[in-house]
Amino acid sequence: MDSAPLESQPLLEATLKSFGATPNLLGVLAEAPGLLEGYQRLHELFQRSSFNNEELTVVWQTINVEHECGYCVPAHTGIAHMMKVDENLSEELRNRTAMPTEKLQVLHDTTLSMVRNRGHLSDAETTAFYAVGYEQRQLLEIVLGVSQKVISNYLNHLAKTPVDETFKQYSWQK
Repeated sequence: MDSAPLESQPLLEATLKSFGATPNLLGVLAEAPGLLEGYQRLHELFQRSSFNNEELTVVWQTINVEHECGYCVPAHTGIAHMMKVDENLSEELRNRTAMPTEKLQVLHDTTLSMVRNRGHLSDAETTAFYAVGYEQRQLLEIVLGVSQKVISNYLNHLAKTPVDETFKQYSWQK
């Protein structure tokens, strides 16, 4: 907190007040106040999207695992646990095994394709996405989730951010 730029300190203080701690990710982000603010805002907006907790977890972890983020996979495993998401879903995502429902599988496949193909989806992928009940809104909200995760995943690769003590029990590697 003391070494963070002045512009980052109120953002870190708010996190400390809300969560009782400052995750290592935010400590690293704080070096660039605009990046910290942008990440926190994207996180807040994505959490308020039309996705439920399972779907949020599918989007986040699909991206984290694809990007091989050794910080975010354990962090989002812990977050999923706090959000009361079934532990089996977290394990399936971490291990790249089949999702428990067709709808979550299509969400996973669509998110993965968007990441791998830089936002390009085939007509068949888009049709499959809509066929399980998702709409244009959810397709666009995946872009929001990808935007958030690119910031954290790339930053963690660059900074080699150490996993917080709270999430070490969920350690992961490819």
